[in-house]
Parts: sequence; C-alpha cells; structure tokens
Amino acid sequence: MDSAPLYRQLAGHYRQAIAAGTLLPGERMPSIRALMERHDVSLSTALQACREMEAQGLLEARPRSGYFVRPPAPQTTPIAEPSASLPDPAQYVGIHARISAIIARGRRYPDAVNLAGACAPPELYPVEALRQATGRALRRHPNLLGSAVEPDGHPALRAALARQALQARMTLAPEQIAITHGCTEALNLALRAVAGPGDVIAVESPTYYGLLQILESLGMRALEVPCSPQTGLSLEALELAAQTYDNIRAVVVVPNLQNPQGSIMPDANKARLVQWCEARGIALIEDDCFSTLADDDTPLAAAKAWDRSGNVIYCASLHKNLAPGMRLGWIAAGRWQARVEMLKFSQSRPNELLSQIAVAELMASGDVDRHLRRLRARLRHQRHWAAETIAALFPPGTRLSAPQGGMHLWVELPDRLSSEAVFEQALEAGVRVMPGVVFSNSSRFDHCLRINIGAPRSTALERAYRKLAGVVARLSPR
Repeated sequence: MDSAPLYRQLAGHYRQAIAAGTLLPGERMPSIRALMERHDVSLSTALQACREMEAQGLLEARPRSGYFVRPPAPQTTPIAEPSASLPDPAQYVGIHARISAIIARGRRYPDAVNLAGACAPPELYPVEALRQATGRALRRHPNLLGSAVEPDGHPALRAALARQALQARMTLAPEQIAITHGCTEALNLALRAVAGPGDVIAVESPTYYGLLQILESLGMRALEVPCSPQTGLSLEALELAAQTYDNIRAVVVVPNLQNPQGSIMPDANKARLVQWCEARGIALIEDDCFSTLADDDTPLAAAKAWDRSGNVIYCASLHKNLAPGMRLGWIAAGRWQARVEMLKFSQSRPNELLSQIAVAELMASGDVDRHLRRLRARLRHQRHWAAETIAALFPPGTRLSAPQGGMHLWVELPDRLSSEAVFEQALEAGVRVMPGVVFSNSSRFDHCLRINIGAPRSTALERAYRKLAGVVARLSPR
C-alpha cells in the first residue's frame, strides 16, 4: 500500500498520464471539482495535488481558467559560463552618458512595443485593491496630506515588511527597517554609508545599468566580477579580485533572479559569500527586487539570512512585484542602520505616508500573497511563451538564459551582433529592447539583449517578436 500522502498519490497518477501522452501539452487539467468527484477526495487534497504538479513544472495555472498541462521547455541553447578574467576598474569611464543616450533615444519612440522595461502592465497588479486602500486611508486620516510624516517610515508598513522578511529567512525588527524611494535610493544610501569617492566596489558582470549610473554619480569605481547565468556571482573570480585589488570596499550582488541574467545563487554560495565578506571586512550590499517572483511558491532565502554581524545591507523594493506607481523601497542596513537613516534624512527626507498606509493595509489582509501567486503564474506562462517564440524565430546560434522566475530573458545574439545596431533598427521597426552594452562598462555584452516578458501574449506582441527576429536576421552575416 502506498504510504505517500493522498495528494501526492493523486499528483503521481496525473504525472504518469502526462508522461504517457494521455494529457497533452496545452490541454486543460480536470477541474478541482472534477478531481474531487472523480477520485472522492477533499477540496484541500485536489488543490494540493495541482499545486504539487505546478511546482514540478507539469501544470500552469491560468487566471479564471484552471490548470493546463505545461508544454515542454523550449529547445534553446543555454548561455555559456563566463571565464574568471577581471577588467581594470579604471576602465570605468562615461557609462552614464552612454546609458542616458540610449534611454533618451528609446523615449523618442513612445509608440514602440516596449520590451526594454522592468515591470508588468497595470492589469497584472492589484490596482483596484490599492485604490480602495488609499481611499480608506484618507477617510480614516482626513488631515493626512497636511501632516508631517514619520522619519523612517510608517510603523505598520515596517512591521509588515519585517513579517514578510521571515519568508526569506531573515529576522528583523521593524526598527531595523527604513522606508526609501524605491530600491535605487536604498542602494545609494548603502553605498554612501560604506564607501566614498575613488573606492572600488565589486559588482556582478553583467549588472543592472542603474547600479553603474549610481556608482559613477558617487565617484566610485566598479570592478566587474563574472556572473554565471545559472548560479550568479562567481566566488572564485571574487577571490581572484580580492587578491588582485586590496582596496575593495563593498560587494553589490543580486543573489535571487539577478538582473539581467536571471540566475539564482545556491544557498551554499550565499552562505560562503556572507562569510567571505565578513572575514575580510568588506560590506555586502544585497539588492533584492525580484525574489518574490520566483516560479516556485517556496520563498527564496536572502543572503542576509546568514548575516550574524550586521555586515550585510539588504535593499529591496515593492516596485516590481506590487505597485510600480508607488516607488516604495526599504533598507535594513545592519551595523550601518543609524548612518543610513541620517543619510536618508539629509538626502531626501522621509517618504510620503499615504502609499505606505495603503500598502501596509494590503499586506496585513493577505491580498498581497494571493496577488503574488497569480503574478508568478502569469509571468511563468509569459516567459515560457517568449522563450519558445525567440527559439523558433531568431536565427541559428542564438543563445538564451532560462531563469526560474522574474521578468526578463537574457539573449545572446548569433555572430556577436552589435546590440546597439539591433536596438537602433528595432526602434525604427517599432520595437524597443535594452541593448546589452549598458550592462557593463566594457563591451563584453555588446552582443546581448535584455527582453522584458511582463506583458501578456497578444497579436501586437507576436508581431513585435517577428519584427525583432527580422532585424536580427538581416544583421546576421549568415
């Protein structure tokens, strides 16, 4: 007799049906009600069985439609692992002007289909729930907009974020959290707290172009450390960097769903990185904007979960996963918390209170967790379709990352085509992408593109991918 829980027995039955071809990719799974009746099981058992298969990548949930058999992963060539070579930090010159020029160029085409962004469209966010929560906040606090705000953030929001941090295995008191104007301000504050002009900061390569802009604006020098598309920052290359440069003041890392590659650092590597930085007196700044968008409903652990001395500064945002229009971020700066709070006060003063009250109410209600489950399922479906489309339409030699969550695909163009050339011609064709050249101070990623998968499939989106593939094909010498 099978001793496995009933929901796993049920999941195993349908896993065999999918493997045998009885249920084909794209077909609808029997409804929860049908499973209950057919197998004489409870609602809880039927739901657990479907969620088990969803976590295993066999099913995908579609809003208001039920579960469907997930198609097999697209046959794409993965991006190769990087070498451990290091660029000279003195190479860091003028990246802000280059990035600004590319962004300004893209904005001249407001009607282009935007595959360059970093968030989903409004319909995938709980806009109505936020609007209602905002209205209730104004009714309960009629003098709110005329009142002074609390210096480090609304206590209810800080408490809600502290509870949320438990899911990422962090133990934080609300007083250890300060609210910021998005993650960008949090990173600014973290860097200013631990380093000054001329200092060397180790960053992932490729890395988020906004970080390169911040470092340049602060007069700091970026030392690019190779980043694996599967496991994130190379700890071996970081060790080599420390042996080569003795003035590294901080390491900035995105362990979970790295931007732009989408890699997830194994927990063992996170623990090693935290210990390595602590032993050398090097601050570790963790940027975590995407981890709640991982495919698996089991939360990813933050690197700060292994912090025992306050040497890790954790920076996060609600911009990508909850409310792009609110620009709410937060920082838990460990032993630099007091300095960060004073820097925040001197730099920008406290955040406005209305959005904080609304988000705190939403988080306390449980609506945020339900929203995130829906958003993860939608993004997983959209990412799979986008990867499948790129694999089918782009020329041979195209390589593609295979992230387990997030909003981006990292595409390596065939024949080392110039991403700037693709960017320019795609704009003329009505499609906007983010060229790989902006994700490094060097030209090592000029043949790559970051493509946003936040928008649901549509005729316009399908047409945009065909146009983009056509541009790549025309530029390819094959």
